[in-house]
Amino acid sequence: MLSTLARKLTAVLLVLFCIVGAVFTVAMIITTRLHNQEANQRFNSSLAAHLAADEKIVVDGKVDEEKAAEIFHMLMVVNPHIELYLLDEAGKILSYSAPPGKVRRKAVDLKPVRRFLSGDMSYPIFGDDPRDPGRRKIFSAARFPGPSGPAGYLYVILGGEEYESTTTLLQGSYILRLSLLVVGGGLFFALMAAVIFFHQLTRRLRVLAEDMERFRLGDFADRPPLLSGGGHPDGDEIERLGHVFALMAERIEEQIEVLKKVDAARRELVTNVSHDLRTPLASLQGYLETLAMKDSTLAPEERRDYLATALQNSEELERRVDNLLELSRLESPDMRINPENFPLDELAEALDQRFLLAAKEQGIRIETVSPEGLPFVRADIELIRRVLENLIQNALRCSAEGDMVTVSLSPREEKIEVRVTDTGTGIHPEDLPHIFERHFKSARASGTAAGKAGLGLAISKRIVELHGGRIEVESAVGKGSSFFFTLPPAGGGGLPE
Repeated sequence: MLSTLARKLTAVLLVLFCIVGAVFTVAMIITTRLHNQEANQRFNSSLAAHLAADEKIVVDGKVDEEKAAEIFHMLMVVNPHIELYLLDEAGKILSYSAPPGKVRRKAVDLKPVRRFLSGDMSYPIFGDDPRDPGRRKIFSAARFPGPSGPAGYLYVILGGEEYESTTTLLQGSYILRLSLLVVGGGLFFALMAAVIFFHQLTRRLRVLAEDMERFRLGDFADRPPLLSGGGHPDGDEIERLGHVFALMAERIEEQIEVLKKVDAARRELVTNVSHDLRTPLASLQGYLETLAMKDSTLAPEERRDYLATALQNSEELERRVDNLLELSRLESPDMRINPENFPLDELAEALDQRFLLAAKEQGIRIETVSPEGLPFVRADIELIRRVLENLIQNALRCSAEGDMVTVSLSPREEKIEVRVTDTGTGIHPEDLPHIFERHFKSARASGTAAGKAGLGLAISKRIVELHGGRIEVESAVGKGSSFFFTLPPAGGGGLPE
C-alpha cells in the first residue's frame, strides 16, 4: 500500500496533521473554556455583592430561610445558570438554591473566597463545587453583614452544570464551532495541497527509478532519455542524483564496451597463440616421431639432421613462449621501469658486434652511426637493449644479401632519436597501421619475411610507451623500412621511477 515515496510522505503528513489538529482542537477548547470562565467571572464579579446589599436574607445575624428561598427561586428563574449558597464564617453551607439531594458538600473551602474578596483580579479563580466534591468552578462571593459584624458569605456559582461538557460547550459557542470548522478546513486543504505537491515533487524521482529499472532490464545497453539528459550537478538533490546516475550509466556502458573488447582480444589472443605455438610444436613432434619410428633405419647423418631440426623448433617454441610471458609482464598495471644514465652509442655498438656474424652469413652489412659527444640517455638499459635487439632482428629478417642495416643515433629536439633502418623488402602501406599489433601477419609479405608472425614489435612498442615515448615506422615497398623512437637525455627527468 505504501510502496511509493509519495504515499509514505502523504501518510506521515496525514498522521502529523491529525496529531496537530487534535492538539490544536484540545488547546482551543481549553483556552475557549478558560476565556469564557474568565469573562463570565469578570463580568459577574460584583453579582454576589449586589445581592448581599439589596436583599435582606440575613436579619439580626440569622438567615431568613423563607426570604432566602424566595430570592433564590426568583434568581434561578431569571438566570438558571447560577447557583446561590449561604455560608457561615467557617464555610458551612446554611442555605442554597438547588433541588434536594443535589448538594453533596456540607462546607466550602474559604481560601478561594477570601482571595476573591481581596481584590485579586487574576481570573479565573476557582472554588469548590458544592454539588461535586471533585470539581471546582468559577464563582462570585460577598460578605453578609450581621448586627455586630460579618455574619457569613453569599457564594454564587457561575455557569451551573450546563457548560461542563465539551459537547455542551461546542453547542453553546458559535465562535468555537466556526473556529474549529475553519481549522479543520484549513488542515484538509493543506493536506490535499501537500499530497499534490508530494506527487509532483517525487514525479522526477519515479521517472528516474523507472529509467534505471529499464536500463537494468535492458542489460545496460540502452540508456533511457532521462539518464541521457544527465541532470545537473548544481541543481537540487534529484537533479544531482540524475547526474550521478547518468555518469554511472555512461561508465557502465564504457566498461561493458571495454569488457567486450577485452573478451574479443582474449579470444583472438588464444587463437593466435594456439596457431603460433602449433607450428613449431607440430614440427617438433613430427621429427621426434620420425626418429622414434625410423631410428633403426636412419643413417647417423640423417639422425643428426632430424635432431638438429627438432632442437631448432624447440628453441623457436621456447622463444615464442618467452615473448608471450614478457609481453604479459610489460602490459601488467604493476610494471615499473628502472631508469638509469648510460651511453646509448656504446649499447648500439655492442649489439652490432653481437649480430655481425649473423649478418655476414646472410651477406648483409650492419653498422652504427653516432655523432661525437652524444649525451647519455636516461632509460631502463635492459628494456632498451630488448627494443634494439627486436628491431635489428626484424631488419635482418626483412633483408636479403647485399642489403644494409643501419642503427643511427642523433640529437632531436632536446631528445635522442634512435633509428633502425634497412634496405630490405619494405612494408606494404595497408600493413603499416597494424605492424605493431601482436601476432600480426601480412598476407602481402614476400621473401624471407613471408609468413612470419611474432611479438617482437608489440614488445618494442610497449617498452617505448613505458618510457613515455612513441615508436613509429616509415617504409616503402622494395626500398626498406625505418623504425624510430626518442629517449630523454640524462638529467631530463620525466620518467617514472
